[in-house]
Amino acid sequence: MASLDPPSTLKPAQVAVGMIESGVIKHNTRADLVFFKSFAAGAMLSFGGLLFEIVNGGSPGLTASNPGLVKLLAGAVFPVGLIMIVLQGQELLTSNMMIFPMACIRGAVPWWGLLLNWINVTFGNLCGSLFFAGVLTKATGVISTAPYNTAVVNFAIHKAVEPAWHQIFLRGIGCNWLVSVAVWQAAGARDTVSKIVAIWIPIMIFVACGYDHVVANMFSVPLGIMFGADLSVAEYIRKSFIASYLGNIVGALLVALPAIYFYAPDYRVGGLRDAEAGEVINAGTSCEDDSSKRSQ
Repeated sequence: MASLDPPSTLKPAQVAVGMIESGVIKHNTRADLVFFKSFAAGAMLSFGGLLFEIVNGGSPGLTASNPGLVKLLAGAVFPVGLIMIVLQGQELLTSNMMIFPMACIRGAVPWWGLLLNWINVTFGNLCGSLFFAGVLTKATGVISTAPYNTAVVNFAIHKAVEPAWHQIFLRGIGCNWLVSVAVWQAAGARDTVSKIVAIWIPIMIFVACGYDHVVANMFSVPLGIMFGADLSVAEYIRKSFIASYLGNIVGALLVALPAIYFYAPDYRVGGLRDAEAGEVINAGTSCEDDSSKRSQ
């Protein structure tokens, strides 16, 4: 008798266990590998940021007549960055803000491991973003002419100067709530096309709505400073970086904490028994490939 094909989407409990075990894998990965994967993630997300700047800044006429459509179009192209990060298995701070608390709460990873990972990944994402902004964007001159250069400056001011601190913080919550949903949905999808669609929709929403992603801002705001925006590095850190960082943590917890409560209340290191199927759930996650697991 032919076996039935496995379902195209994992059950929520399987995804929750996969997230916890993904945190264990990340915790056990050498620090230098985590840093370089974080550097790559910063660059990959900046590819999406550059495409956003091209669509957003290169449509002044459409912006004047239909600004909502420009927001939608720019939001529709930005998700390519996170898609590349997930499919390559790179390290992104905002997704680790969801994964590590889940692993720590269930005792699979010590809390100091969360702190070390976030510091390492923050620095790696920042270095990758600044490299892309300075070398592959500013130095190449790909958007150094009108209307792009003016739009880059205006966007940095719009992100880091015009809003109040609490507004950036709250926008950070909305942003990483959606990013965490995107990563969760991608982890539950078994095939590449499904992962892409699962990521695309929530990311398009957060970008079109103007929410704040701390890593995306590591590219766009410093790029604006490089192009002459009236904004100091200290002001960027005090207002945009810290506010969006803290807001992103809260947004990630809005996915992580309910997931632990709903789907992994009885998790023990080594696996969780599926109450419906009566089988031990695979301790892996679809965000990590088999080769990564074998290398640990």
